[in-house]
Amino acid sequence: MTYGLVSKFPTQPGKSRDLADRLLQAAKLLERDPGCIHYLVSTSDEPDTVWVLELWTDKPAHDASLEPEDIRTLVQQARPLIAGIPEQTHLTVHGGKGLPS
Repeated sequence: MTYGLVSKFPTQPGKSRDLADRLLQAAKLLERDPGCIHYLVSTSDEPDTVWVLELWTDKPAHDASLEPEDIRTLVQQARPLIAGIPEQTHLTVHGGKGLPS
């Protein structure tokens, strides 16, 4: 089993693209992290909203991913773009297409 996290970020008006860009920079940095299986950044027809779907080997790997200085810097840059508290759903992922066995 792996750890999953789905986050819905409400953005400041007109700032969803800016937030998505910051989160895509984080995704690029996470390529070096063996605990990160998937980090997907998306938008939908809902304005001023960015969705992130994360899949990790386990929750400690996710928690540790927030420690590097370059990731913390991106988090600080992203905060002003976020309006309110993100909605998050924590998942226990049991398997499926595209997951390592």
